[in-house]
Amino acid sequence: MVWTIRINILQCLLFLITVIFSGCYEKEDLPPPNILWIVSEDNGPFLGCYGDSIATTPYLDKLAAEGISYTRAYANAPVCAPARATLITGMYPIALGVENMRSTYPIPDFVKFYPHYLKEAGYYTTNNNKKDYNTSDQPEVWDESSKEASYENRKHGQPFFHIINLGTTHESRLHWDSIARYHQPEHIRLPPYHPDTKAMRNDWAVYYDRVRDMDRQVGEVLNKLEAAGLAESTIVFYYSDHGGALARSKRFLFESGLRVPLIVRIPKKYQHLAPQAMGTRSDQLVSFVDFASTLLNLAGQPVPDYMQGSPFLGQDIPKPKPYAFSFRGRMDERIDLSRSVTDGRYRYTRNFMPHRPYAQYLEYLWKAPSMQSWESTFRAGQLNSVQQAFFLPKPYEELYDITNDPHNVHNLADSPDHQAELGRLREALDQWQVNNRDAGLMPEAFLDSLSQQGTIYGKTQGDNYPVETILEAAKRAASRSTENLDTLIRLLQHNNANIRYWAAAGLLILGDDARQAQEQLHGALGDPSPVVSITAAEALFHLDQKDTALRHLIGMLQHDRMMVRLQALNVLDLVGEDARKALPAIRKEIRPRQDREYDNRAMWGMMEKFGNAEEHL
Repeated sequence: MVWTIRINILQCLLFLITVIFSGCYEKEDLPPPNILWIVSEDNGPFLGCYGDSIATTPYLDKLAAEGISYTRAYANAPVCAPARATLITGMYPIALGVENMRSTYPIPDFVKFYPHYLKEAGYYTTNNNKKDYNTSDQPEVWDESSKEASYENRKHGQPFFHIINLGTTHESRLHWDSIARYHQPEHIRLPPYHPDTKAMRNDWAVYYDRVRDMDRQVGEVLNKLEAAGLAESTIVFYYSDHGGALARSKRFLFESGLRVPLIVRIPKKYQHLAPQAMGTRSDQLVSFVDFASTLLNLAGQPVPDYMQGSPFLGQDIPKPKPYAFSFRGRMDERIDLSRSVTDGRYRYTRNFMPHRPYAQYLEYLWKAPSMQSWESTFRAGQLNSVQQAFFLPKPYEELYDITNDPHNVHNLADSPDHQAELGRLREALDQWQVNNRDAGLMPEAFLDSLSQQGTIYGKTQGDNYPVETILEAAKRAASRSTENLDTLIRLLQHNNANIRYWAAAGLLILGDDARQAQEQLHGALGDPSPVVSITAAEALFHLDQKDTALRHLIGMLQHDRMMVRLQALNVLDLVGEDARKALPAIRKEIRPRQDREYDNRAMWGMMEKFGNAEEHL
């Protein structure tokens, strides 16, 4: 009896050892997994599997039931091109100097788009078909990149990496007078920041229709994979390129603009690469900067040292990061600058241009009937305090409890009960900006100039870019504190043009409290940097020296650098009726509407603000 028991125990142990070692052998013997990325555009987690009862998303719900659904996945930018720059490089665009919308400045040669490493490892790399990487392209990293690109063209037995981009939910799908077919406007639950207008309800319903259509396209992609017999050898990702698409989501550093759906399905034979079982949810913080390193880790490839993200799938994954960071720079023709961080419970945002409203007029955004109706109700005085905040100057700091306030409408930055969270997230954001030598602290005219001399990244690595000093000046400027007045006046004479710019911006933000700086601001009109002189002119305009300021701003419309002209136009757009004096100069400079340069968009916007633009041409 005893011997029988011992023999049975020994047999069990031998069986377990055999299973363990055979399992290891099988894992080592497995071919690299195929990887499929399905990317939709401009949508947050408006899916049934994320608890949205209005959404009609059976295919994505099924994918979630078979995979891992990430509940705290974030884009690092709330708009497409800078977000895709993060994805393709595995680096923060604020470090590379490519944070501003479609800036296309070059990046260092050592930064390779991630498909380069997969292609070197033998993968067939295909992209169908969007790029929009916000920097110089590297077309050689793809075996195919076109509307016809397909993994079907690979060699027999060759692993593939394939991206398919679905534009069905893109913001532009709201630019027509569409009528919802499948979702009823009266059933929509509007977020508290949106007014209850007919156009707003209709655009939301149309948007849910587009989500439904996108889900059906996802189903077609997955069914094709299944029919080809590839489902059991392919890891599937589904995610959106950022939040959206209605106003105050896309382009803005709220949960609505940054939080994205992310579902990953890993076939049974590759589930040793997953940190948890399929059909479950993960609350781990992940963001786009992590995706490239995760992809390489899944493919069994080393992650280059320059990549700034951390793998969250694959073998030997590191401890999860405690924070996810995001950024906002120029959005098309409108200049702005904000930074944000979340720990998954709270979101802290610092606005470096708090004197600018969230809702600066932006041609593309205003094409949506819902945005037009929101502005109309604001001008009619029909909005509550939450709804009208979008059209007013921003706070310097924002802190939101995203668990209890998912729409981010209750700013806790001044709450005595939340100062510990505020301080902790402030410090984390400071460290992130310094560690990445945040190039966005430079006005874009400076970035444009540096890009003509090499890479912005290369120019920000040495002592010539004192990032900590510049960040401190920027924080003083944005804080609206009169305690900084004397310091800002002194910094207006600094030998660093970036610091002089922030000194002038701080005096502008102080408004009437900066009256004693008028003489120094007058002197700054002659600053060798047009960026500084334009900012000084804007400050003087608000100190009742309108004629002097307008003459200077109008003169800058003839500057030979587009980003200088754009800065002047941004100021003129915000000064109200006095900007009519600039119309003769704009008529001389404006170009046909087909010219989509951002200064031209801003000029057309001003002409339309003051009447029928075509009548002036």
